[in-house]
Amino acid sequence: MRGFGDLESVIMDRIWDRDEETTTVREVFDELAAERDIAYTTVMSTMDNLHRKGWLARERSGKAYRYWPTLTREEHSAQLMLEALCAGGRSDLVLSHFVDRISDDESAGLRAALRRLTARKSPEAR
Repeated sequence: MRGFGDLESVIMDRIWDRDEETTTVREVFDELAAERDIAYTTVMSTMDNLHRKGWLARERSGKAYRYWPTLTREEHSAQLMLEALCAGGRSDLVLSHFVDRISDDESAGLRAALRRLTARKSPEAR
């Protein structure tokens, strides 16, 4: 799994930010075209590429496709973090440097997440 290209990132952010569960190329294009000079075919080919890469799923709806993300934004971010952890050298040192740089609020959130995971995995919780 790798990060997105520039336009892929913009499109995925638009899709993740939508209230609807699915979207069409036309809907994404209309949003983007209101802010930048972009061709419909560029949006269409980028969304097709995201589908081929496994980031978007799709189903036919009339002559068009309806698309939806295969991962939430948070699941995608977690996957990128895991890849960085695995590829960044000694994972204990990577984690140490990471924790040293996060804010107090982020640190508290991390501790709370670890407590929840520990409780879920402990035999007493079952």
